Amino acid sequence: MNQQQARDYLVNKPFAVETFPFGADVAVFKVKHKMFATLSRGKLGKGDGEDHDVFWMNLKCDPQEAVMLRDMFPSVIPGYHMSKVHWNTIKLDGTIPQGEIERMIDNSFDLVVANMVKKDQQAIKLHL
Repeated sequence: MNQQQARDYLVNKPFAVETFPFGADVAVFKVKHKMFATLSRGKLGKGDGEDHDVFWMNLKCDPQEAVMLRDMFPSVIPGYHMSKVHWNTIKLDGTIPQGEIERMIDNSFDLVVANMVKKDQQAIKLHL
């Protein structure tokens, strides 16, 4: 999955909005004003690694699953600039199957929606 495919999948979630509160380099995806993902160029173009041309996506995750995903995929690391317990960073370097990334996005979205008031949950579920 590349950056454009990830962005398209994220913005097509019900009530999803793409915002740029940290500047043009970091896209933040929200559902009903709650963040469920970020998408940016690796390390925002800083550092000396080869990740400058790889996009990174932060996704919310169940703490136990977060650790399992990090063990399974070298391209899944603890959330960069996020809570390392509840967020993972996924490097979109082509090593993770698209279906698995979509499942991680769905899971992040669902975790955020599950913490909303019932009225908002119901409105969103009507569109799933």
